[in-house]
Amino acid sequence: MIPGFRGAAFSAAPDGDVRGDRDARETFAARVGIPIEWATAVQVHGDTVLLAESGGIQGEGDALITGAAGVAVAVFTADCVGMVIEADEAVAVVHAGWRGAAAGIVQATLDRMRDLGHDPVRAAIGPSIGPCCYEVGPEVAQLFPGYVSTTTWGTVSVDVAGFVSDTMAGVEVHQIGHCTRCDDGYFSHRRDNTPKRQAAIGWMPSNR
Repeated sequence: MIPGFRGAAFSAAPDGDVRGDRDARETFAARVGIPIEWATAVQVHGDTVLLAESGGIQGEGDALITGAAGVAVAVFTADCVGMVIEADEAVAVVHAGWRGAAAGIVQATLDRMRDLGHDPVRAAIGPSIGPCCYEVGPEVAQLFPGYVSTTTWGTVSVDVAGFVSDTMAGVEVHQIGHCTRCDDGYFSHRRDNTPKRQAAIGWMPSNR
């Protein structure tokens, strides 16, 4: 649970692979008090935002919004940015790697929430690979002017989480700040080439 949020949580490596291991998901869901059947998406690193009224796979996309009581929405990450955005009567989750961030997935989610009458008020940005470790080529770096940095070994990197945070103008942002490649408490595709994933989960309480 994220302090100050109505229904938001990020899993970590000690929680197990909540995407691929049903027992791990069941244990985590029970601990935070949400259903085991999360509304999820086939993540494609794009800018598609899906609406969810129940659990299960909702289609291809990289963000989900729900206003349904008792429904949990989730995205899965292992270096990409995962985030939860809350409005008074809705919640959204976003998966933003460099492709999705550059394509505008965060702004698309904010716009869709507002189009539905839900004004975002707070957002939690989960652990992701930091500029200390996110080595990229010039074709990626040029997409993030102002967010280009240097890895600890001296190569070009980008700060995707910083870019995402600055997209949230007018929204209170809480950033976890852990680098998934540096911190072995999180799954990291760059570090381990692992298929395992942690989750960013948001939900509307059933007793609201």
